Amino acid sequence: MPLRLFLTSGDLMADRRFEFARDLQLKGDLPAAADLVEQALELAPDFTSAWFTLGEIRRQLGERDKAIAAFREALRCDPQDQHGAGLHLTRLGDAQIAEMPKAYVQALFDQYAPRFEHTLINDLGYRAPNLIFKAVLAARVAAKKPAYFKRTIDLGCGTGLAAAAFAKQVDHFTGIDLSPGMIKEARATNLYAELEVADMIEGLRGKAETSANLIVAADAFVYLSDLAPVLSEARRVLVSGGVLAFTLETHAGDGIVLGAGLRYAHSTEYVRGAIAKAGLKLLTLEPASPRNENNEPVRGLVVVAEKT
Repeated sequence: MPLRLFLTSGDLMADRRFEFARDLQLKGDLPAAADLVEQALELAPDFTSAWFTLGEIRRQLGERDKAIAAFREALRCDPQDQHGAGLHLTRLGDAQIAEMPKAYVQALFDQYAPRFEHTLINDLGYRAPNLIFKAVLAARVAAKKPAYFKRTIDLGCGTGLAAAAFAKQVDHFTGIDLSPGMIKEARATNLYAELEVADMIEGLRGKAETSANLIVAADAFVYLSDLAPVLSEARRVLVSGGVLAFTLETHAGDGIVLGAGLRYAHSTEYVRGAIAKAGLKLLTLEPASPRNENNEPVRGLVVVAEKT
């Protein structure tokens, strides 16, 4: 789901030239598109969307240095980085892996909220909530414990697909999402007793110790590079014997990488180590594809851990 954000320059002529340039970019006429974007930037030098689009075009043309320069200008014009220019700089090798810009994540999901479920289910074969549901049930059966959870927190709840999967197993659902648009969609499901706009770590920090029996995060930790903070807060919030379950994207190498889809992929060994360092007991760590990308299953993991 690439973000297509437009922030006006405030100059009508610059905006129009940018729109023409975008049309040319989509048609594949990249040199002409770059020329028109540069004309727009002559009229409006702080035009964030134009700098970002110029970075995209230069990258498509294989002009790495010029792409880096353009993305840096986009970041200068908008330090909050709603377009995600910093992520592209990371992909181009000009910046180290860092946390995802909150403004970018919020803009991305606010944009997609009205058609999020349709896109995920029909276009991307989204299956993360069902993977988590089956993994949690299997872990509870293996431990001879009931698969019922009085209080559950859904991190990055989106439109409520995880809550729907667990509806019969949960008494009280709290949903947390950075996107107000997603929270609006989730509220319409009537599956949540509480909903709040916050990022995952901030949302957990606002919860009392030992106040949740289950925490789930379906395809949400792909927007975190370092899992240590969220795992630490999850352990604090869970009751003894409480369960944390989530999906991730993964890769064959070591550590953490930022994929072409601008989501983080965590290696199996990284996840195993992060769970151990957080003081959680790993119950399940299995290969499982949470969704498709370009009609191919994304390489992923389903993870279940317990607070002992």
